[in-house]
Amino acid sequence: MSMTRREFLQALAVASASGFYLSGCDKGADQTAKSGAAGQPSNPYELPKFGNVSFLHYTDCHAQLNPVYFREPSVNLGIGSMRGNPPHLVGEYFLKHYNIQAGTRDAHAFTYIDFTELAHKYGQLGGFAHLATLVKNIKAQRPGSLLLDGGDTWQGSGTALWTDAQDMVDAQIQLGVDVMTAHWEFTYGSQRVKDILDTQLKGKIDFVAQNVFDNTWGDRVFEPFTMREINGVPCAIIGQAFPYTPIANPRWMIPDWSFGIHPDSMQKVVDQARSKGAQVVVVLSHNGMDVDLKMASHVTGIDAICGGHTHDAVPTAVEVTNAGGKTLVTNAGSNAKFLGVLDFDVKNGKVAGYKYHLLPVFSNLIEPDKDMQALIDRVHNTEIEYEGQKFTPKDKYAEQLATTSDLLYRRGNFNGTFDQVICDGLMQEMDAEIALSPGFRWGVSVLPGEAITMEHVMTQTAITYPTAYRREMSGQQIKAVLEDVADNLFNDDPYYQQGGDMVRTGGLGYSITPANKIGSRINDMTLKGKPIDPNKNYVVAGWAVVGEELKGTPVWDVVANHLRNIKEVKSVEPNVPVIKGQDGNPGMPASA
Repeated sequence: MSMTRREFLQALAVASASGFYLSGCDKGADQTAKSGAAGQPSNPYELPKFGNVSFLHYTDCHAQLNPVYFREPSVNLGIGSMRGNPPHLVGEYFLKHYNIQAGTRDAHAFTYIDFTELAHKYGQLGGFAHLATLVKNIKAQRPGSLLLDGGDTWQGSGTALWTDAQDMVDAQIQLGVDVMTAHWEFTYGSQRVKDILDTQLKGKIDFVAQNVFDNTWGDRVFEPFTMREINGVPCAIIGQAFPYTPIANPRWMIPDWSFGIHPDSMQKVVDQARSKGAQVVVVLSHNGMDVDLKMASHVTGIDAICGGHTHDAVPTAVEVTNAGGKTLVTNAGSNAKFLGVLDFDVKNGKVAGYKYHLLPVFSNLIEPDKDMQALIDRVHNTEIEYEGQKFTPKDKYAEQLATTSDLLYRRGNFNGTFDQVICDGLMQEMDAEIALSPGFRWGVSVLPGEAITMEHVMTQTAITYPTAYRREMSGQQIKAVLEDVADNLFNDDPYYQQGGDMVRTGGLGYSITPANKIGSRINDMTLKGKPIDPNKNYVVAGWAVVGEELKGTPVWDVVANHLRNIKEVKSVEPNVPVIKGQDGNPGMPASA
């Protein structure tokens, strides 16, 4: 049995005494938007009921069943019209914009500042057992509310990889997810996705994606939206899967499906939902926040977009004006660190007001749900077979590969310290001059003094196309790779952004001018202090190739062997490029 609501609230009594306040915003017919501490209850997880329609939203958990440390970015550059606007605010700029006091729990949850110190003070966040308790109690406060899963749920851990996503499918069902969309889910292949939908999620979780089509017939592969009634109010939830899946991930895994943003198609689906009587229309999106903001300005009739993909934890809803009125755009972070709560007051067939809260899930403030914890324990203690080997995940995870005296993290536009460990491992273990590692935004952080375990390595590398490669590339080819990824990240038109961060580099130095156009952003490329020759070949190691299916050593074995050999990680200097033309950008530390 799970804890009662009374027990839950008693367990949280310590929260108000420890300086935790809730970030959020609200707007009603006669209210103005608020943020920060103002108007918040003394108990951070006791939200006064508002209106008659509520949605709970989490996204990009990346298969993290247990609580984690996850450092938010210190560099998240906004270019052009996006400069200085959410989500492109970091550090002191973020705290000032959202009226959050430095050193508080919120400051720790939402920023990188004093991360190690505050991690020791406030502990880990997330964990599905803790999230389950929170979901149950928020739902008890809001009868009839729906739980939305924004995708990137089935990938990001060893157990998800080794069980072919089964652990996360079981966890979603246990959590009580009502509606989901997807991105990394597709990297298990179209057949596995269809099998899960047809045999396990059917009648339990609605899988929606208006922008995925069959290449042969042009029909939609999935339902574009689902109609649900909440307290007598008909509501539509429209799905928007990651639009660049066949480009960012291997096309051969989903050869018969095409994706895309398709704003015109979205408008037709919104109109269709309204014609069917929807008084509330919510888009469950995996576009990335900049794309959602642009879509909200063009498509009318959407009340809110609950977004994901770019892992942006944004405390307040952004109000976007369009020809039909206003659309709220929200984004709920990653790693199950946050739960979004969106309340609507629906009167006379339309939204009259709203409140939005983004709740950090502090695991030491929330009693874990016993049923979910039992499921997690079974996952970690049940013997599985993967590629001919039998083992229990718990034993596999527990191997201590090395220790670290540095904070290891990944998230940020450029190399993080864990990225550097991966690049160093690729170069040393594969005898390469240069390493290229993808700018994935998932992968948990490791505190100084902790052991680096196989579980940590798997959170950084667990994908279904993990083969490490060693090949020769010309200087011109290397520049082309960097230019292409930089355009995905810094194109001034959000519809041409694919999310993710800049490819991580080992051995290679360069400068980047993010505001330039493709072909002119990357300059000053060097290797060991000497200029890169565009016509000379260099030995390059990397992983996560999307254009072809490779067989060979998976990257996690490369990294694990490297860590076993060095035994201690210390004095890691991330190989960060020289950033030009961005002085004073609120997406970088004020001191930069």
